[in-house]
Amino acid sequence: MRDSQVRCMAAVCVWALVLVVLLPGLVLESTDTRFGAALAVQCAVVVHAGGGLARVLTDTSVRLVAFGFWLFSYVWLGLAPLAMLATDSYPLEYRGDETTALAAAALTELGLVAYSAGAALAAGRNDGRSIVFVPLLSRSLSPLPVLMLCGLSLALAVALIPGQEGGLRAFFTSRQALWQSRAEADATHTLRVWALAVPAFWALVALVRLPRSNGTGRLVRTIRWTALPSLLVLNVIVNNPISRPRFWAGTVLLVLLFSWRRFSTPRVFRTAAAAITVVVLFAFPYSDYFRYDEREVLQVVPLAQQFSTSMDYDAFQQMQTGIDYVQENGYSPSAALGLVLFMVPRSMWPDKPQATGIELAQYAGYDFHNLSAPVWIESYLWGGVPCVVAVFCLLGAAGRRMDDIRERLRHRQGTLAVLLVPAFAFYQMIFLRGSLMAIIGPLLLLLAVPLFITKRAAAPAPSPVRPPATTGGHAPTPGLIPGHRRHP
Repeated sequence: MRDSQVRCMAAVCVWALVLVVLLPGLVLESTDTRFGAALAVQCAVVVHAGGGLARVLTDTSVRLVAFGFWLFSYVWLGLAPLAMLATDSYPLEYRGDETTALAAAALTELGLVAYSAGAALAAGRNDGRSIVFVPLLSRSLSPLPVLMLCGLSLALAVALIPGQEGGLRAFFTSRQALWQSRAEADATHTLRVWALAVPAFWALVALVRLPRSNGTGRLVRTIRWTALPSLLVLNVIVNNPISRPRFWAGTVLLVLLFSWRRFSTPRVFRTAAAAITVVVLFAFPYSDYFRYDEREVLQVVPLAQQFSTSMDYDAFQQMQTGIDYVQENGYSPSAALGLVLFMVPRSMWPDKPQATGIELAQYAGYDFHNLSAPVWIESYLWGGVPCVVAVFCLLGAAGRRMDDIRERLRHRQGTLAVLLVPAFAFYQMIFLRGSLMAIIGPLLLLLAVPLFITKRAAAPAPSPVRPPATTGGHAPTPGLIPGHRRHP
């Protein structure tokens, strides 16, 4: 046990050195650093997020939700803003002053502190009781609904793909071409694509993970191997990285990977999580190769330049825009109401709030509105600092409970914990990036579909209690061995 703890502490130190010292040093070394209060606070953000990520990468349990949160926080709101503040260079035109930059860095750190506090409070209640998560995540896959979902997914493909503008070819068209044709911005087109993508994804995952019961084992095995090739082809069509966002395509791939039982072990998880971290840091900026029609030769540039010039890392600058927006226009509590009532059409609600990313882009005067709005600034727009603290405390507590329950149920094949927690953990990066109004529909669809293909887990049968041995129908006298008589 002591050797295991020493190795664990050594791994923590190595990862902390890489994430807190070496990578930030690499970013700052390649720049003409401009020191200031905002940069000092941002260094604290990097240390906090890097430390959280290092802890997850060396944990003795699998913590998928925590991994997704700290990875996003470290890259998009840690290293990227560090490069921007150090070089005074940003990917977008709108520029805030030093006070705004300081407020954005402080708001980021406030969210991280609140998240850590919520996770710590939830960890203190690791007693196996939960009103919501345990009954929900212990649900298990049911063969008949899974097979029905497979049939529904294939039927939707036959019905909807030919009706799409461009037909099958549209699913292998770059997103730039789709935006130029306005297809990507069309609500009906978007709804159809998600109605194809999410059920097809869950049908494939559920069919692979469906346990074989004694009565239907041969039938399920036959249908599985018959439907599996069709579902694989369907997912290549509707969930490929050419016409779909990289975050979503990555979510599909990673959920398929981590729903595999082998990746439920802590050792394999640590290896896979480390590989994902390296890919996100060094390969993600170049993964938009298929996004444009005219593809240029890839040019590898330093991290600092990539972070401060690519619009993939607009989150911190959008936070600055949001802070200035609040100072000029005040808070927008109705934006939170728009999330709750997102299904109400604008024809019935003319003043329905639009996505925060679009609102901030219009405020900054951009012609291009497909920008992010991190949950930090979304919650700040709802009601200021108290909303930020409340939202991230809840996120931290919910994430910790989900990870703990999945860890306890990871040996039970086909449970919702094994399927839904990885899906939320990786889609969480889209959720954290925002805007929430743009992703709330797909998120609810992603979380709701598994509920219809699972059933409530049967309660474990109580272990029989053997009555104590008695003498003549009475309890034995204390101090005597049952079956022996007291001699006069």
